Amino acid sequence: MSVILQISDPHFGTERPPVVAALKRLSQALHPTMLIVSGDITQRAKATEFAAAHHFLDSLAVPSMLVVPGNHDIPLFDLISRLFAPYRKYRAAFGDDLAPIVNTRDVLVIGVNTTRRYRHIQGEVSPAQIAAAASHLQHARPEQLRIVVTHQPVHVVCDEDREDLLRGHREAIKAWSAAGADLILGGHIHRPSFSALHEVFDDLPQPIWGLQAGTSLSARIRFDAGNSVNVIRHDDSDLNCVIERWDYVDDADAFLLHTTHTMQRNMARTSN
Repeated sequence: MSVILQISDPHFGTERPPVVAALKRLSQALHPTMLIVSGDITQRAKATEFAAAHHFLDSLAVPSMLVVPGNHDIPLFDLISRLFAPYRKYRAAFGDDLAPIVNTRDVLVIGVNTTRRYRHIQGEVSPAQIAAAASHLQHARPEQLRIVVTHQPVHVVCDEDREDLLRGHREAIKAWSAAGADLILGGHIHRPSFSALHEVFDDLPQPIWGLQAGTSLSARIRFDAGNSVNVIRHDDSDLNCVIERWDYVDDADAFLLHTTHTMQRNMARTSN
């Protein structure tokens, strides 16, 4: 079985030390086989923040890790770096690949870089990026759970978050649904949710789900959503996939299980 831990928006530089320690304990208890970090790793794209993030993620000792940048991982006030080397510090910490792929026996995870140096907050996915991810999805093995990771959300549940929707999200959802994706993971809005996208959009060729993560470690929490992470459990012998949300509870000084969903993969997507 694969156990995937999704953390997002830790915003190192604003992290809460008790939550950092609690997340490390949770990871030790869950023994995840894969770690997905869906952007906004730092608060201001400083070298010290990237170093702290790298040290923490390495300390979790998860066998496989996929990281994509968020808009906060591009310098905001250093305009020369933003224009000419926006990912220099990110690359120093996490490597040159801004659209990484992790391909295991039972899971395919495709990272998409939705940040743009000319956009401060909103993200964008280009037709070329949509097509590239779809191509990878179409070559997945039948038993694999198929996941696409963006930073900005492809779907939101609160009207106030609509301005943060990923530009090109409708085209991306439709194409990735047709190509057989099971899940699209995101972050950015610090508000966790799990949605059946095929019930939201009526023109999708196959069922597909959206999973949003809250901020895992930062003090920049919402009034209605604290620190949280997601856990995905997948067995390649079972079409069902379990999605868990774990919330940090101050009184317990621990991440506790908040909700559990069972997602049934579409049988049709197992036969390319």
